[in-house]
Amino acid sequence: MSEVVDYWQLLLIPVFFGLGWAAARVDMRQVIHESRALPRSYFQGLNFLLNEQPDKAIDSFLEVAKVDSQTVELHFALGNLFRRRGETERAIRMHQNLIDLPDLDERVRLQALSELGQDYLKAGLLDRAEEIFNKLLGTSFEEEAKRNLLEIYQVEKEWLKAVEIARELPDVASHREIAEYYCELAANEIMRSRPDEARQHLEVAMQENRKCVRASLLQGDLLLQEGKPQEAIEAWQRIEQQAPAYLALVAQRLLDTYRKQERVAEGIALLSGYLERYPSLDLLEVVYQLVLESDGSEAACRLVRAELQRNPTLLGLEKLMSARLPLVAPEVRPDVELAKTIIQGYTKRLSRYRCDNCGFKARQFYWRCPACGGWETYSPRRSEEFDQSL
Repeated sequence: MSEVVDYWQLLLIPVFFGLGWAAARVDMRQVIHESRALPRSYFQGLNFLLNEQPDKAIDSFLEVAKVDSQTVELHFALGNLFRRRGETERAIRMHQNLIDLPDLDERVRLQALSELGQDYLKAGLLDRAEEIFNKLLGTSFEEEAKRNLLEIYQVEKEWLKAVEIARELPDVASHREIAEYYCELAANEIMRSRPDEARQHLEVAMQENRKCVRASLLQGDLLLQEGKPQEAIEAWQRIEQQAPAYLALVAQRLLDTYRKQERVAEGIALLSGYLERYPSLDLLEVVYQLVLESDGSEAACRLVRAELQRNPTLLGLEKLMSARLPLVAPEVRPDVELAKTIIQGYTKRLSRYRCDNCGFKARQFYWRCPACGGWETYSPRRSEEFDQSL
């Protein structure tokens, strides 16, 4: 009985083989049929891409689109690729061709319009980009259009328009960022000597974000401009309650104001207290200058030495060298100057501010990172201090 079963199993092997061969023939016929349906320009375009001839590839793929509007995904992929590579003219050409196709699905047309707006934005053609994104308001691409409009208004410094859009995008722009927009408006009004308008903007900024350091800083500037130095000092002192690390940004303002009022002793007491509680190289620089002016080189040297022992940094060591230089014997001075010069070669790379978001370094402090566009992403401390705190 088992021999009969084995015999039938052997007979089934060629049957299954035949069925598999037939199925493969059907699949192969389907592949051949679909490949024949593709225009010749499609394969020419692929060949040009493989041979690194992107211009000819674009021409071929544009021809495909004229023949078959079902190849739109190919155009989106290529358009995005060109935009990322910075070839915005080719991206614009690709997406504009899609928009011009007759009988194109409405959603696909809107998507192509959105992509075209991003092409213009990447190319710096902000007016054209703004026009396109405004057309997309009220469509399924509205939120994306608003995000791009917000970016355009920030680049163009259209802060009131930025505020209007930002309020409609709470997940994108926080109260902190809106406060920064009002600070930008206030700073412009202060430059134009329009204190009333500046004051109004700063009040709104504080309503949006009670811990807005920049608003307090600008309020102090405005009060000083109006001849109210004591009120300006009080405005800057409020920063200690908001974010004490930012006191370094107003230390020089406090120094200059105390000096003009001939209240150097009060200034030393205030800033020395800040330095003790919130160590900072920028604060050290200001306090050092105050002590040097009022108490001489010996006292300034003791200050820097004590701070260096508490917070050892190369920038602090450079400052100690500067403080020691007037006090050393003439025969030793060249050696001290040489050591200071060598240290300065290293500290130039360390004496920078760094964006906490993208890591971009700059010699000056920015409220908005010029690289990633983030607001209040720069630490008020120098990069050497930041690295030591990690």
